[in-house]
Amino acid sequence: MTPSEPKHVVVVGAGIVGVSAAIWLQRAGHTVTLVDRLGVGEGTSYGNGGVLASCACVPVTVPGLLRKAPRMLFDPNQPLFLRWPYLPKLAPWLIRYLSHCNKTDVERIASAIHGVVGDSLADHQALSQGTGAERYVVPSDYVFAYQDRAHFEGDAYGWSIRKAHGFGWDELEGAAFQEYDPGLSKSLGLGIRVGGHGLIADPGAYVKALAAHAQAGGATFRKGDVDDIVHDHGKVSGVRMGGETLACDDVVIATGVWSKPLSKKLGLDVPLESERGYHIELLEPNIMPRSPVMIASGKFVVTPMEGRIRLAGMVEFGGLDAPPSRAPFALLMRNIKAAMPSLTWTETREWMGHRPAPADSIPVIGAVPKIAGAWLGFGHHHIGLTSGPKTGQLLAQMISGQRSNLDLAPYAPIRFQ
Repeated sequence: MTPSEPKHVVVVGAGIVGVSAAIWLQRAGHTVTLVDRLGVGEGTSYGNGGVLASCACVPVTVPGLLRKAPRMLFDPNQPLFLRWPYLPKLAPWLIRYLSHCNKTDVERIASAIHGVVGDSLADHQALSQGTGAERYVVPSDYVFAYQDRAHFEGDAYGWSIRKAHGFGWDELEGAAFQEYDPGLSKSLGLGIRVGGHGLIADPGAYVKALAAHAQAGGATFRKGDVDDIVHDHGKVSGVRMGGETLACDDVVIATGVWSKPLSKKLGLDVPLESERGYHIELLEPNIMPRSPVMIASGKFVVTPMEGRIRLAGMVEFGGLDAPPSRAPFALLMRNIKAAMPSLTWTETREWMGHRPAPADSIPVIGAVPKIAGAWLGFGHHHIGLTSGPKTGQLLAQMISGQRSNLDLAPYAPIRFQ
């Protein structure tokens, strides 16, 4: 097919990546069918922290993590949890993941992550413009709250990486930080304010509004499980759902952590794990944080949303099948009471979901080798909302035969062949 020829593309997965791909594909003149086993924006795209965290280009696997992680696992006040019966299954992935805890790999990974998150606010504004979803995109600062300067200097390595990628910040100390956000505890003596960020005021509603726009423009939505990708002589011809084959020219797999089995059927064994994330929503709060704030000691974010505050964060390894654990919820509640002591609310809502974590911390974006028309877009760890529009746009460009000004080699699925 020539670059200008319209195609029928099936996008498997109706989260932020899949819906973004659908809109950018439509804008390029293609016909789109969106398929999801649950519905639009029902997974991690609903439950994320809601921050357009452009400066979140520092991977978790920084030097020194190997030394700190065991101690964190046994401290109930640290945001890292493990369901111990799952450890034997986790071990091969974990060994590969921890092998990247060195300066060279961190700089390489940070550069790749920055490529898809660095202009997140502008990416979301471009995606949502004229869709009816733009009202949910709110420009804001992103603030990191530390106890004091020594606490901040303990994170110097991560800030040096942000600086290398062009991020600057203001330091608000003592009374200046209290004046900026009076709702925060006086024990948080230093705020690092990074401008040019944003938040999504209701992530689930935002993705649904984007999908409704795609459907109004002719996209079809199908609810169901895709069992297999049909391909003949090295070319995609359809997707199999139950006993039915849905014909198409190209297929995009964007089902987050559930992308691994379909990728395997296409010949790629992606080392992918669920990084289980938790959130609590506090409804009708008496005060709102001025902007999203990362409480550095607890590694959780407090985001002002429509009619509520969302507390999100925590990392738990325990696979896809185990029910939510109580300890992460309890830690979030202890942490918010310490960070915002005068906060009250009328009702709480809890959620646990699955962040798709590749062992090398770099999203998988691009063509499946040796099968024309098969494309992957998943593996965004805790930056899926932030990087969703950029990932969708990149996939639409590739499918349309357009060149990108971003070096796509770091994201290429071929690295797992």
